[in-house]
Amino acid sequence: MLDGRSCVFPRLFSGTCPAESNWSFMNYLPDLDIKNGKRPLEIDGEDGPRSNKLTKILDHRAEGVWTLLEQQSCQVEDSLDSSVIPPMDQDGSQIPGRRKHCEPFKDFKRDEMAGAGPDQPSDEREQHHAGDSSDSVDSQSHNQQQAGDSSDSSDQQSNEEQQQQRGSGSLNSGNQQSDEQQQQQAGDSSASGCLFPRMNRDSSIACLSRCSRSDYGSLASLNRSFCHLIRSGELYTWRRLNGIIEHWIYFSCELLEWEAYDPIRQRWMHLPRMASNECFMCSDKESLAVGTELLVFGKEMTSHVIYRYSLLTNSWSSGMRMNAPRCLFGSASLGEIAILAGGCDSEGRILSSAELYNSETQTWEVLPSMNKPRKMCSGVFMDGKFYVIGGIGGPESKLLTCGEEYNLQTRTWTEIPNMSPGRSARGAEMPATAEAPPLVAVVDDELYAADYADMEVKKYDKDRKQWSVIGRLPERAVSVNGWGLAFRACGNRLIVIGGPRTHGEGFIELNAWVPSEGPPQWNLLARKRSGNFVYNCAVMGC
Repeated sequence: MLDGRSCVFPRLFSGTCPAESNWSFMNYLPDLDIKNGKRPLEIDGEDGPRSNKLTKILDHRAEGVWTLLEQQSCQVEDSLDSSVIPPMDQDGSQIPGRRKHCEPFKDFKRDEMAGAGPDQPSDEREQHHAGDSSDSVDSQSHNQQQAGDSSDSSDQQSNEEQQQQRGSGSLNSGNQQSDEQQQQQAGDSSASGCLFPRMNRDSSIACLSRCSRSDYGSLASLNRSFCHLIRSGELYTWRRLNGIIEHWIYFSCELLEWEAYDPIRQRWMHLPRMASNECFMCSDKESLAVGTELLVFGKEMTSHVIYRYSLLTNSWSSGMRMNAPRCLFGSASLGEIAILAGGCDSEGRILSSAELYNSETQTWEVLPSMNKPRKMCSGVFMDGKFYVIGGIGGPESKLLTCGEEYNLQTRTWTEIPNMSPGRSARGAEMPATAEAPPLVAVVDDELYAADYADMEVKKYDKDRKQWSVIGRLPERAVSVNGWGLAFRACGNRLIVIGGPRTHGEGFIELNAWVPSEGPPQWNLLARKRSGNFVYNCAVMGC
């Protein structure tokens, strides 16, 4: 229905055209005229003009919804599950003093969901729609009365009996229709209810999918239908199928604490604290974002463990296990799947095995093994293939300069020489295990690396299979042999997360650069008082 109408909400979503991808529609609220009390255009009747009818319907309903989103501090239903991410303030704290009821929303829920506008009672709205056909009904009744005057008494009595029977049937039909309407309206608070009145479900989801996912906590508090749509993951599936992706940055500067940052809204969010034991806190940990999940891998007293944070429920859970549990592996994600390769087991043995994780089914699949076992390696997806880069392997646990490419179609591994960016002369005498795994990231199918020792950015030439220096890292991106510094891809940008080494309370900085715009020019995205050592970092795109 919406084919060819990517700009059906010109005032609300100014950046939803295929030619624009900068999410400029985040500034839609100041453009709305509903603050002045003006009502949208009335919808044409069946006999009136039909041009732009779809646009008027969608504009009318969308404006009503966004009126509610201005009231983000209003909690509507006591019975709603509060596990969905709540709205956060700029400093990452939850907005205090939320009211349980909001008068504008109560009017909308009572009237708008019943078919009336937010400013017009439902009874008046029904009379307004019924008024279009009232004249024809009166005229028809008048004609029947005139015809009845010219008929004999027996025919008139027969007609009256027939009309009475037909009226009784109409009444029964009307009662049945009323019950169906009530059930449909009651579905507003159920998982299967309609989302927007007079708009089919697909069109409603298409509208909501264009909202920033920073608003999904507020949307989930409007009614049960919105809450179910978000918590079930259906809305994120729709976004993925239509190429709508927002990248959030997740990182940990405390052992059990995680922060999330939305670079579009420039908003901080604090995740719930992980409920783990001291053994997990002291173990080596790896992190990975896949689909709508953040996975943190570590080791407890007797075995490896995986903690899973769900964006849909804003909660942590544990219990998932790989076929071959491991740590210090290389990993990367592509949409709803992730591949983990290499690492070492609980006995310290270096592995060559690999596994694929599907976040939709939460299942692990064993893949063919690599050509060489390796640990403390890095992984990336590039050109639809998975790459393992560098690491430590061999009988003497030496640094590996080669990489390996895994083809998902042929299920085969191919060794690639000199794919690791290597280390500078400053760290040549350093023990192999003292240096962090290669800091690599892929943007637009191009591979980049951060040289922490020389503070340089390198780019990999896939044809010549060589690395070349293209610029500098941010000056404040300080690390300890590469540890404590995050170098990741975030959409079309490269990001560096780190902070200067200071005594006492420090701060963390997020710097970004868009490679397609030229040589490295780092822009400060955000700064936050925090520990300045990044233990883990992952970017979630959904």
